[in-house]
Amino acid sequence: MKADGSILSLALKRPASSARQSTRDRILAHAADIASRDGLEGLTIGRLADDLSMSKSGLIAHFGNKEGLQLAAIEFASEVFVREVVLNVLDARRGIERLNAMLDAWLHYVERSVFSGGCFFMAASLEMDGRPGPVKKRLQVATRWWFDALADEIRFAVRARELPSNTDFTQLAFELHAFAQESNWGYQMFGDKKWFVRARASMAARLTIEK
Repeated sequence: MKADGSILSLALKRPASSARQSTRDRILAHAADIASRDGLEGLTIGRLADDLSMSKSGLIAHFGNKEGLQLAAIEFASEVFVREVVLNVLDARRGIERLNAMLDAWLHYVERSVFSGGCFFMAASLEMDGRPGPVKKRLQVATRWWFDALADEIRFAVRARELPSNTDFTQLAFELHAFAQESNWGYQMFGDKKWFVRARASMAARLTIEK
């Protein structure tokens, strides 16, 4: 694959594996899973030490403090999203084909409960949206790029005449993003996968506008 000026440039390059990195990833996988269920505030050095049978000093050496742990969990969740969603859609042709692939991969990612509490970023955003500071700022970056990637693909589809020329890129991205977020909410709240069916139907209807 070569860069095409789109979401490929957003794919995070993971560092070379090592024993230290493997240990850090194991810690962060558990931390991100906790955060998806119990929130970023539910992450503590002490809790992780108990869960993973590690020393607190060892965890402090990795992350420094609770805020460092929270920021690292966000970075890890971002890498997981790139691996599970972004890298799986890059072979799709740019425009409507790739936009549909992005949406389907996103819904499939949430539907499979990659994190046990559902969408890590929806949970974290709802928790931290009213709390200023470095954690909120990092979440803003981690969530806005995907919204912008959707809008960018819509813009490309319009230029390719696959969508009406008067399409509002940001508005359509907002609606598609909302459908996905609502399906996550419905599934987590009620345990019913029909919410994903509804989201897919809504997305399909929104993208089959007569040109």
